[in-house]
Amino acid sequence: MKNNDKYIPFQPIQKRDRRWPGKQIAQPPIWCSVDLRDGNQALVNPMNLEEKLEMFTLLCGIGVKEIEVGFPSASETEYEILRALIDGGHIPEDVTIQVLVQAREHLIRKTFEAIDGAKNVIVHFYNSTSTLQRKVVFKTDMQGIVNIAVEGAKLIKQLGDEYTARTGACLRYEYSPESYMGTEPENAVWVCREVMNALGATREHPVILNLPSTVESCLPNQFADLVEDFCDRLPGRDAAIISLHPHNDRGTATATAELGLLAGAQRLEGTLFGNGERTGNLDFVTVGLNMYTQAVDPGLDFSDIGRIRAFYERVTKLRVPERHPYAGDLVFTAFSGSHQDAINKGHAWMKAHGGAQWEIPYLPIDPADVGRQYEPVVRINSQSGKGGAAFVMEQTFGYRLPKAMHAEFGAAVKAYCDNVGREISPEEVMAIFRREYTDVQGLYTLVSYKLTEIDDEEDESHVHFEGKVRRNGGPAAEISGDGNGPINAACNALNLLGLEGYRFVDYAEHAVGSGADAKGVAYIQVQAPDGRMCHGVGLSHNINTAALRGVVCAVNRHLRCG
Repeated sequence: MKNNDKYIPFQPIQKRDRRWPGKQIAQPPIWCSVDLRDGNQALVNPMNLEEKLEMFTLLCGIGVKEIEVGFPSASETEYEILRALIDGGHIPEDVTIQVLVQAREHLIRKTFEAIDGAKNVIVHFYNSTSTLQRKVVFKTDMQGIVNIAVEGAKLIKQLGDEYTARTGACLRYEYSPESYMGTEPENAVWVCREVMNALGATREHPVILNLPSTVESCLPNQFADLVEDFCDRLPGRDAAIISLHPHNDRGTATATAELGLLAGAQRLEGTLFGNGERTGNLDFVTVGLNMYTQAVDPGLDFSDIGRIRAFYERVTKLRVPERHPYAGDLVFTAFSGSHQDAINKGHAWMKAHGGAQWEIPYLPIDPADVGRQYEPVVRINSQSGKGGAAFVMEQTFGYRLPKAMHAEFGAAVKAYCDNVGREISPEEVMAIFRREYTDVQGLYTLVSYKLTEIDDEEDESHVHFEGKVRRNGGPAAEISGDGNGPINAACNALNLLGLEGYRFVDYAEHAVGSGADAKGVAYIQVQAPDGRMCHGVGLSHNINTAALRGVVCAVNRHLRCG
């Protein structure tokens, strides 16, 4: 990696009047999927006919209205899918198929044979215009490149006019100066202008001018400058729809597309999850959901992203990475303790305030909007904090642990994670909760009790507690005590067992479950004689029983810890 002088840096244009940085994306682009052509040719094992038909149906269901189905003049299998779509009546009335062809006469003629019977078609033709390809591949000057494009455009216009006159079909045209990023800006405008003239482009019948980042070679902001400059210099700008086809060689296809839209582009070509040659194409899922998070309806339906992902992985034999935006297994997952705590508080905030807008830290989109679930949002390992375990207990099992209890329970969960050395499941979190609280085995067991409310001379009531407590499985001892409530009275009664000094601090309760199976859960915080705070949990159909079991649980836990 020391011989960096061998590479030629991209030379950006000098543009001082750029307007795109102050703009926002306020409406979606026209989406054109190239999954069946560009995406398919990049697969180790290309899709078979049945899988291609399934992919076409999926794309239509998502809401894609323009779909490039193949290069029918160059491949028998791509000719086959085109004919299957047309002859089988699989193309919805509001969907336009797109076919790709080089600007070469015999290929153009074969393409028009292949589309016979289609009602809505875009004929997409191209030739490479870059400085490098002119020098290395074609060994010609720019005039020679323009001549190739214009001759192709003239033949396409002639055959297109004949086809529409014969069939009444809606036929449109698209031209790509391939390797646009590597083409001098003035030459890109020149060839596109001549193609527009040859096709007779008008405002009523615009041509699609597709500016492909065939090999991504510059920064996204430099590309935006190129797009804005192209739009400014193109004669008859209103007779053209500016389209982009970003590849991902630099890993910035999303930024290239988004900044290109700010700069004047109206249309994007890409694939699901960015499948494509080398490092891939533009990822429609990421760009579309990026818009959705900014309150812009992308016009694409990703509300069941799991189903789309599963289908994509089945037919392409590719895997969506765990950290893929919006669709990856782990993107709605927080292991970090501070993240878990913030997510937990965000959910509590939204429940308390009932706002219609999404305000959850660390989650830019509601997982439910893409068919994901809340349960796996927070996952637990040794890096998780106190809020993560509490979140899992509430979201998965319905236990709303008091905030003062989070650190205590979180420490128990962390110790378990450290011991097993891996991520743990929600079921394991619940097992720790039971071991630590509801099923805790200790010195004392509450056998029975009776509560009596007594009014005193000053017309203030207090509670008298009578109960039986068994120690170490021995005979039950009778205890009694008074207090301003059942819990306080029970704590005072424990003094008779030599447990002086336990002071009731706090109490919380709620129901878990529903209907006849609902139980009350009580969380008790007591201060032990040595000053330590300790929590206990009680569970019962009777909330008083749950509270008193919580008191005994807290005492047992303190004694167990020594």
